[in-house]
Formats: sequence, C-alpha cells, structure tokens
Amino acid sequence: MDKQPKNYDKPRNYYEGTLQLRNPSQQIVDYVVREIDKDRNVWIAKSIKHENGIDLLLSSNTFLKQIGKKLKEHFPGELKLTSSIHTRNYLTQKDVHRGCVLFRHYDVKPGEMLRIRGEELEVMKVGSELLCKSRETGRKVHVKFGQLNRAQISS
Repeated sequence: MDKQPKNYDKPRNYYEGTLQLRNPSQQIVDYVVREIDKDRNVWIAKSIKHENGIDLLLSSNTFLKQIGKKLKEHFPGELKLTSSIHTRNYLTQKDVHRGCVLFRHYDVKPGEMLRIRGEELEVMKVGSELLCKSRETGRKVHVKFGQLNRAQISS
C-alpha cells in the first residue's frame, strides 16, 4: 500500500492532500487502494485511522480530486472538496494549496425506509441525492445526503 516510484524527487512522507473516508465499507477502501496502485506517481504518505473512518495523505492533489469524483460515481454518499493555502513557492511566488476531499458514505439502497421529520419515506433512487416517496401522501421527495444524519433508517 505504501509505495513510491523509484528516483522520485520528493521525500516518502511528502503529501499534497488528504482523502477523508467516513463510514467506508471494505469495498470502498479496496477500490481506493486499487486506484492508487494503478497510478505510478501517487502513493500514500500516511494513513490515520479514526473511529468512523480513515484519512489517507496522498502525494497528488490532482489524483485526489479525481478519486473523489470516482467515489461519488460508484458509491452513494456525500462529497466535499476543500483546499487551503499551505505555503508559497519561493521561485514562482505562487500559493501552494493542500487539498482535502471528504467522502461520507451512506449505506442506503432503494426499497429502504427512512423517517425524516416524522414523515415515513421509501427510497426509490440513489443519485447525487435520494429520490424518495412519501408513504402517507404518495408524493416524491428529494432528500440531500446531509439530511440523513438526522434520519432513522430501517429496511
């Protein structure tokens, strides 16, 4: 998992950004490791375990953004991209940014029931947000992933 190309000019612990995986399944972690192994110029500088996920410090900011978009396409969840100024390049006088990609996985499948604000909803479709159908009124409701923190999920 920790690899670095030979004759590369950066130190082994060099990183440009952080991939934060929250509530990841083993399938998600395996997918990320496979994608990192495919790219010769990307390595994991450090991994930090948290009680609800893992942080991976990666050597490429560009790859970090790409893997975030791929995770969003393949798995249901919330994606947040942020960056902060880390330092200034003394040769070019440009700011150097460190990126941060947060992927919060929600294990929600079509057919499951949610209870949000006292209303019982059935999940019909999972995309960039959930498309649900109200059990009481029959109307369609769009639910953002951020609202799932307050929801009760049942099968």
